Amino acid sequence: MKNSRYARLALVCSIVLSAACTFAGAPAEGYHLIKKVSFGAAPGVGATREYFDYVVVDSMARRVYLSHGTEIIVVNADTGEKVGEIAGDWKRVHGVALAPASGHGFITDGDAGNIVMFDIKTLKVLKTIKGEEDADWIMYDPASKLIFAFNGDSKSSTVIDPVKGEVVKSIPLGGAPEQAVSDGAGMIYDNLASTSEIAAIDTKTLTVKARYSVAPGSGQPTSITMDRKTRRLFIGGRKPTTLVMMDADTGKIIGDAFPIGDRVDANTFDAATNTLAAATRAGTLHIFHEDSPDKLTVVETVKTEFGAKTMGLDPKTHNLYLTTSDFGPAPAPTEKQPNPQPVATPGTFRLLIYGK
Repeated sequence: MKNSRYARLALVCSIVLSAACTFAGAPAEGYHLIKKVSFGAAPGVGATREYFDYVVVDSMARRVYLSHGTEIIVVNADTGEKVGEIAGDWKRVHGVALAPASGHGFITDGDAGNIVMFDIKTLKVLKTIKGEEDADWIMYDPASKLIFAFNGDSKSSTVIDPVKGEVVKSIPLGGAPEQAVSDGAGMIYDNLASTSEIAAIDTKTLTVKARYSVAPGSGQPTSITMDRKTRRLFIGGRKPTTLVMMDADTGKIIGDAFPIGDRVDANTFDAATNTLAAATRAGTLHIFHEDSPDKLTVVETVKTEFGAKTMGLDPKTHNLYLTTSDFGPAPAPTEKQPNPQPVATPGTFRLLIYGK
C-alpha cells in the first residue's frame, strides 16, 4: 500500500512537471531526417553529369518539384514517392515557378537561356520561351500575377505573362541575381550576389525601386526569404558565411549577423511558427526563430548531408525538403579554375525530408 502511494505521488509529480515545461515554452523536438528517397540518373547528358538545384513545394496539390539535371522530378509531398516527371531536350534546369490562376508552370533551362512552360495538372510541356543567358531562379508574383526569371550572367530579370507564355519585359538589375522573394503586395526583393546588394523591384512598374547593401554583416547574398507580416528579409551570404535580418522598407540591417555553413543556397520562412531555415552545401541546416521584428534567435544547427543546399518548405506539415547526391574529390586546380569544387556522382541524386 505504501509503495502504491509513492507510485501515485511520482505519477502526479511527473504530470505536473510535464505541464510546467509545456507552459514554460520548453523547446519541442528538433528537426531530424524523416525519409530519404533515391532516384536514378537524369536522361540525356544528365546520365553522365549530375546537377540539381531548386526545390519547390506546391502544398495545396501535395506535390514537390525537384530540379535534377535535364528533368524535373515530381514527388508526393506526403510520401516522397515519385508521381511524375517533366523532361525534354534540355541542357540544365534550375528552378520551377507555378502560376495557379493560369494552370501553368515554368522551368528555367539556364544553359540554353530558355524558359519551359508546362501544364500543372498534366505535367505536359506546352512551349519553350526564349529567355536570357543563365536563366536561374524563377518565381510567381501574386500581386502582378506575372512570372519573374532571374538571369545570373545576363544580370537581368525576364518577366513573363503566365497566361500567354510570352515575354513582357527584361529588367536590367545591375548585378548577378540569385534567389528572390515576393512580399505579395507589389515588391520583389532579389539578391545581387556580385554587388552584395538587395534589389527592390516594383512589380507594377517593372523597375528597380531601390538597392540595399548587405555589408558589412554579410556579402555575396545568395539565399533570401521573408516574413511578410513584420516586413523582415532574411538573407544568407557566402562571403562571409553569415545570415542577416533586414528591414524590407528601409534596407536597414537589424541586429547581428549569424555565422552559418559554407555556400548557403536556400532560405525558407514558416509564418505559422516564425521559424527560419537556411540550408548550406556544407551539410548544415540552420534553424532560427523570429522572436520579434527586432530579434532573431538561433534554435539549432542540424547536420544533414554534404551538398544539401537547396530546400523547400511545406507550410502544411512544416517539413523541409532538401536534395543532394554523393560527391567525388575535387579535380586538380587550374589557371582557369584555381578553386575547384567536389564533383557530384551521376545517378546518386536523392531527396531528404526533415521534420519535427
